[in-house]
Formats: sequence, structure tokens, C-alpha cells
Amino acid sequence: MNLPLTCFPHLTPLQSDQFALMESLYREWNSMINVVSRKDIDQLTVHHILHSLAIAKVIDFKPGTRILDAGTGGGFPGIPLATMFPGTHFTLVDSIGKKIKVVDAIAKELQLDNVTTLNARFEDIRGSFDFITGRAVSKLSAFCSTLQPRVSTRGVSTRGASAGVSNTLPNGILYLTGGEVEQDISLIKAQSTIWNLADFFNEDYFSTKKLVHLHNFL
Repeated sequence: MNLPLTCFPHLTPLQSDQFALMESLYREWNSMINVVSRKDIDQLTVHHILHSLAIAKVIDFKPGTRILDAGTGGGFPGIPLATMFPGTHFTLVDSIGKKIKVVDAIAKELQLDNVTTLNARFEDIRGSFDFITGRAVSKLSAFCSTLQPRVSTRGVSTRGASAGVSNTLPNGILYLTGGEVEQDISLIKAQSTIWNLADFFNEDYFSTKKLVHLHNFL
């Protein structure tokens, strides 16, 4: 069963094929370079691909949006999101070179022209982005403290895109995590929204998973 297609029925035939190929590519590469834990590879579609796509349940990134996937690891959530939003540019950053090697190879195999990879510590990244994504990279408060200055205050429409074209969520951080996050969020001077992923997906894996949006930093 192609779960991305089941959960996102608007996928084009190309995207459906890319998601099917994505799984086989990760299995092939993971047998050579371990970017997903050996015990988790059989749950790749749910635990990694579908988990990444939870972000697509709350926002439809507009063409021209710039996203930094900080601490991307094996390419999550960046690779699935770049497949979902071909008009959006993704910069995938990780400090471990062998993981970036795999991410770069998979992006090329999938013909994702909207992906740039960098072997670097995300703390050292400069420039600005509309959104910064992360998936259980570190404590949310630490992640936010480091990367909040990289969030652009300018929206897509203010950079010369068609008038009125803007994302439905304000620029900020989109962070996939689990468990209780309220105490960590209370340490961050920003507006926040929390979504329970069990509201989007039926699989038991998502029962404790959450997506946090932080924006309007003080």
C-alpha cells in the first residue's frame, strides 16, 4: 500500500512514483550506510516518510518558499517534503558527512531539483529562511534559541512573487516531536500552535507525536 498516496490523494503520478522509489532507495542505501536504525528500517514509510509529511497536513507551501531542514539526518523531513512541494526550495543540513552523502544521492535519484545539501553544523548556517524544520534534533527550546535568528521576517509575496501569494502560516519553526512539549514551549518567547498527529493519521505510532509551530518571536 502506498501510504503517502492514501493520505494525500492529490499526489501527481510522478509524486506517487517518487514516494514508491524513495522507500526502495532508502533500503538500498541503508544496507551500506546506516542512516535509519536497522530495527526501524521495516517501518520506514510510517516512522519516517509519513511522519515527515505531517507538516503537509497543516501547510501547503507556496512556490518560492525557502526552508531549512536543520539536522536532517537521513533526509527527514526534508526529502519527503521536497517531493510533496516541488516549487519550494529546501536546504538540508547535517554535520555527519556520510548521512549527507546518502541524502544527496537520494535527492538526485528522485530528481529533486529543489534540494540543496550541506555538510555543516546547523549552528553555523547563515542566511534567512521562511521556515525551519526539525525532527527530534534536540530540546525544542535549544533548537529554537539557535535557529530563531535564521527565520526571515519577509514573506514569499514580499520578495517579488505574485501579489497575494503567501503561506497560510506565518514564517517560523515547524518541529516534529513527541511526548509533553508544553513545558519546553513555555521557555520560548514566541507564539505557538501544537497539533496532535493522531488527528491526521490512524497508525498507533502517531498516538504521542506532535507538530509544533513557533512564530512571532519576541
